[in-house]
Amino acid sequence: MIQFRYYGEIRGKGRPRFRNCGKFIQTYTDKDTQNYEMSIKEAYLQANQESYMNPETPLAMTLMVYQPIPKSVSKKKKQEMLDGKIRPTKKPDIDNILKSVLDSLNQVAFHDDTQIVSVEVVKWYDETPRLVVRIREVENQ
Repeated sequence: MIQFRYYGEIRGKGRPRFRNCGKFIQTYTDKDTQNYEMSIKEAYLQANQESYMNPETPLAMTLMVYQPIPKSVSKKKKQEMLDGKIRPTKKPDIDNILKSVLDSLNQVAFHDDTQIVSVEVVKWYDETPRLVVRIREVENQ
């Protein structure tokens, strides 16, 4: 199993951008999303030397998302958030967070994100915003 943590702002995958290139339209990823994905990749590389580069290996991913507690909440609400009684229902969306993580780990932690056959993503509040990523091989049954 591979596990690592990324500390910092949690972002979702940005919308694709478009530009004209002569007769064609080119699609690209914005700079903020590129920098965010590079930060996740660096966090992985600092924590792990392993990877699942065999494209035949099915993988499962667990992604724990800890979002910051808003500064404007009361002490009572803050404690409820820390206890897991109130969960984040605001942006970024789970699917966009997952897409950023998968794209940043392509060709690094695994050959391609098509290897991921099972995903669990959970959002919580915490005083320290972070991602905890676990990747493991799926046992053949």
